[in-house]
Order: sequence, then C-alpha cells, then structure tokens
Amino acid sequence: MRNIRMTLAYRGTAYHGWQVQQNARSVCTVFQDAMEGVLGRRYDVKGCSRTDAGVHANRFVLAVRCPEDVPPAIPCGALQKALNDRLPRDIAVLDCADAPEGFHPRYDCVGKRYLYKIWNSPVKNPFLEDLAWQYRYPIDGELADEAARRFTGRHDFTSLCAAGGSVEDKVRTVFRCSVRREGELVTLSVTGDGFLYNMVRILTGTVLEVCSGKLRPEDIPALLEARDRRRAGPTLPPQGLYLDQVFYPGDEIL
Repeated sequence: MRNIRMTLAYRGTAYHGWQVQQNARSVCTVFQDAMEGVLGRRYDVKGCSRTDAGVHANRFVLAVRCPEDVPPAIPCGALQKALNDRLPRDIAVLDCADAPEGFHPRYDCVGKRYLYKIWNSPVKNPFLEDLAWQYRYPIDGELADEAARRFTGRHDFTSLCAAGGSVEDKVRTVFRCSVRREGELVTLSVTGDGFLYNMVRILTGTVLEVCSGKLRPEDIPALLEARDRRRAGPTLPPQGLYLDQVFYPGDEIL
C-alpha cells in the first residue's frame, strides 16, 4: 500500500469542521470529493485532529492509503497540483509526499500549536471577518501574557474542558503559552502535547477574565487545581481559532 502524507491549509468558515458529517459540509468531505475526482475512487482519509465548525488550520496533516498502482504511480507533485486545481479557494494542499506505511497523522503526533486571534478594537475590521474574534474592551498585552504563561507545565486541565468531551484522562503538558500584540490584533499561542475539548478557547477566555479584572494571574494555579469548569472563563467563539502546527518525532517543538 502507498501511504501519502499531505498538509492542508483551510479557512473553516464555510465548514462544519474537519470530520465527515452526515448532514453538513465538512473539510474532509470536500477533500475526498477532490481526491475522487483526481483518482477515480474514494479513499479513506486519516486526519491529525478534529476541528470544530468555523475553526481554521494553517497546517493540518492527513494521510491517504491507496494501492501503489492506483492511479499508476502518480507523482506527489502532480497529485498536489491536481488537487489544488479541484479544491475550492478556501482549501489548499501545501505539500504532498510519500510517507512510511505505518505513519498515522493522529497517533504519531507528539505536539500541536494553536493560535487564537482577537481583534481588540471597538470598531470592526471587515478584512478579518470570521478570521479573528472582535473584543471591544481594552486588553493589556503584558498582563495577558503573564496570565497565559501560568498555564505552562503538566496539569490536570479539567477546568478548561467543555462538557461533551469524552476523554477521561485530562492531564496534559503545555510547553509554551504566550500572548503578543501587533497593533489592534492580539494573538494567543499555545503549544502542548495534546488538548481537551474546547481547551484553547476556554484558556483564552480565562486570560480575558484576567484582563477584565475578574481574575488575577496568580489565581490560575488554584483554578487548575480545582478541576472545576465553573472556575474558568467563557468558551470563546470558534472563528478566532487556528490549528497552526502539528509536530512529529524528530520535529523541534516551538
């Protein structure tokens, strides 16, 4: 069997997430449609993660297993071009390469980086519509960064897990978590070995609770120790969230 690894970038606005949905348009379904148009057959696709409706991806890794002779040894470069010709403008194949037969984009992953983008202004930005969440109240960038850094380390993140998550073990390691401001655009970046359901959106909402004065940075350790979702901030909307990078053995986790 041939195992083809690809990296996608997509704008999630028009999709109900990555995963195939019975009654909704998903990124995976549209990608499989394009693959079927190129290869003449529909193949199963394994993705590195599930993304919710409206969430974006800068580098989403997937794998497609197919017989080596179907189609007859199409080169990866030609496959990438053919797919990009068929895919809509909000999905792009960034790279395409043959991978070891045992490669699995989800199970082999050792870390991920997410971004959450906030347009911090009382005036909306039409050029960032659905690409950043507007927050009208002042954000102190240094205070937000101080709060974000309190999440680093290995913790039980039950307080940052939304209802509906099915994972029992909620212990994760956050390698880096920081906030930077560029004009009116504020971006939270968090890198970890794994993330719980809505964890990044709740984490960012908790940082904003610090900026609004409802919490202090020094409250965060106790908030995590409480293992109580009610202690953390709100779950922010999906349009500011990006899966930014997926890491595999041998990668430098940044």
